[in-house]
Amino acid sequence: MKRGISFEILNEYGCFLGDILKPFDTTSFNWYIGGEESYFVNDCTLGEPLFPEEVYGMDGAVLKGIIENNEHYLIFVNVKAYPKEKIVKDIKTYEEFLNSDCQLVLLIVDSTYVSIYCKDKDLIESLYHNAKINGYENVDFVTDENDGRTRLSVW
Repeated sequence: MKRGISFEILNEYGCFLGDILKPFDTTSFNWYIGGEESYFVNDCTLGEPLFPEEVYGMDGAVLKGIIENNEHYLIFVNVKAYPKEKIVKDIKTYEEFLNSDCQLVLLIVDSTYVSIYCKDKDLIESLYHNAKINGYENVDFVTDENDGRTRLSVW
């Protein structure tokens, strides 16, 4: 069974979060933001932290504005989407993900390695094709058989 996708992005400045999540309606969800290490880019240099602290329930429209309208440099990212009417929390394992209201998990490690877990099977396909269209490397499905991740976190 498909759990999500994995791929590699370039280790450079850009609007990767907006590009990666293009098939996903970020505005329809509230988001857990892990507050990991990523930065705004100003005049080709690192600026303020993209997400300076852990946030429970960032409005999707706010997130969309941040990730689509600002160049950023991603080092570690941990964001999770919840339906607007549900309680937002940080889940730690795939089992917790399955038994929660969380609909999507996006993790980026070491500026390059991206993992996305999603409950919507059609959306997994859309995210996969989007990653291919964007020219990301080593795009593959994460399945029950090949998923070696034990925790849904970047640490």
